[in-house]
Amino acid sequence: MQALNNVEDVLRLAETPLLWVGAFTVASLALFVLYKLLSGIRIWVLGNGRLVYPTLGKWAVVTGATDGIGKAYADELARRGFSMMLISRSQEKLDDVARSIEDQFKVETRVIAADFSEADIYARIEAELAGLEIGVLVNNVGVSYSCPEYFLQIPDLENFITYMINVNITSMCQMTRLVLPRMAERSKGVILNISSASAMYPVPLLTVYSASKVFADYFSRGLQEEYKRRGVIIQSVLPFFVATKMTRIRKPTFDKPTPERYVASELFTAWFTTILPIDFTIFFGGRMNRLQRTGYLNRRRLREMRNGNGNHKND
Repeated sequence: MQALNNVEDVLRLAETPLLWVGAFTVASLALFVLYKLLSGIRIWVLGNGRLVYPTLGKWAVVTGATDGIGKAYADELARRGFSMMLISRSQEKLDDVARSIEDQFKVETRVIAADFSEADIYARIEAELAGLEIGVLVNNVGVSYSCPEYFLQIPDLENFITYMINVNITSMCQMTRLVLPRMAERSKGVILNISSASAMYPVPLLTVYSASKVFADYFSRGLQEEYKRRGVIIQSVLPFFVATKMTRIRKPTFDKPTPERYVASELFTAWFTTILPIDFTIFFGGRMNRLQRTGYLNRRRLREMRNGNGNHKND
């Protein structure tokens, strides 16, 4: 009986401290979630306030500059007074975007037509950039899957791997190699590497794309630590869903902004996923991509059936 009383006494003594520990834990978690929610609302409504101007250098360079986020960056930087060097694959599209920027913002533009899936383009790009005072580099060019797919079922997998690495990884390293030395010499400049929210967690059925964007994020963070004391800002930008050609989202919504809205306020739309358990996020991403893959395959089968029926009628 004495031993039982001693145990009860100990429990009574521990009760109050344990209640305080529990209350503190619950309060801390609540404050953390509230902070994340308020941060997200602030970013959506106000943007993050980080602006760049030609005091960094006269020229801004944007890769993948003719569509989506790249074009939006080109327009926004031109609006702020930068002369624009636009790099993309299509000469015709480059000329159209350059004319539009010159007409709208009255700044000088230059263009370089280059296919970033090729590895032998950088000597020519280096020659074109020679002598330019570059204040901003936006490494935006990138490719994804035509639709979510299991790794071994990706069409022409061997060439797909090389293509993805050249465009999403090699281009970022090589363009940074060309631009960063002069920024470091002048002790000012900004490099924005467009990663993806898919770099935050593994994304099944977009595995190669997701992994390539992890590289972009880690590459940016490592270089920032190396060169922040040299006055250069190297930032990883991780957009979530944005209404672009690559994401195949046609209609912008509150949580899927236009590229213009995203770039103007530098939205980070994936903020909410940082408070979700990683296993849940991987499961959710895989499930979403499996559904998208099924829809894509069903639509393709319907097109093939219609084409087959049409050919039969014409025979």
